[in-house]
Amino acid sequence: MLDFIRVHDAETIYLVGDIVDGWRLKKSWYWSQTHNDVVQKLLRKGRKGARIVYLPGNHDEFLRGYLGTHFGGIEVTDTAIHETADGRRFLVIHGDQFDVVVRHAKWLAHFGDWAYVFALNLNTVLNKIRRFLGFPYWSLSAWAKLRVKNAVNFIGAFEQALTGEARRHGVDGVICGHIHHAAMHDRFGLTYVNTGDWVESCTAVAEHHDGRLEILRWTRLSTEVLPLPAPIAQAAE
Repeated sequence: MLDFIRVHDAETIYLVGDIVDGWRLKKSWYWSQTHNDVVQKLLRKGRKGARIVYLPGNHDEFLRGYLGTHFGGIEVTDTAIHETADGRRFLVIHGDQFDVVVRHAKWLAHFGDWAYVFALNLNTVLNKIRRFLGFPYWSLSAWAKLRVKNAVNFIGAFEQALTGEARRHGVDGVICGHIHHAAMHDRFGLTYVNTGDWVESCTAVAEHHDGRLEILRWTRLSTEVLPLPAPIAQAAE
């Protein structure tokens, strides 16, 4: 993420939740210099004129006690409405409010978090082997999500629920995060956009100058020497 924001600027940057993992910090404190670098880089962008909007998620829900406030120029809000250059309006939200497990079975959500971290650790080992053999990055957890029936059904239900919320707000679509699955489609009558994450897929959503939205996959783009559009939304779960 630090590499990404070093080479991208934007008029508005949405941090779509779970930027700080409060769940893990409760168990053991860990805050590296790289984390400080990310914070300082974002604050510097704010000082240079960028509007930065932080929409807390379930992992940094402690910040929901500060909705409506500013920290070093960073706005903290539960939802936002973003208007693109071509006049479309999008609801911007983390999305955990529409996750039944997170809302009603916290213990199961924490167990799922443990299983996810285990999968990520295994994924790290596998990709070290793949790099040694000359193969590109591959996400074990992303592969599993799209092949386990219950996970696929959950993703579909989540997307439909968020699209329904956008419809209730009278907007053209929704930009969200939470489920670590970058996607963009109009399957439910409105535009659904998920920013993905910066844990396994390293993705962000960018708005081009003509209003077109695009999912940027940093694991691919970082190897290219091409001018890139500026991000309007990104998640760092």
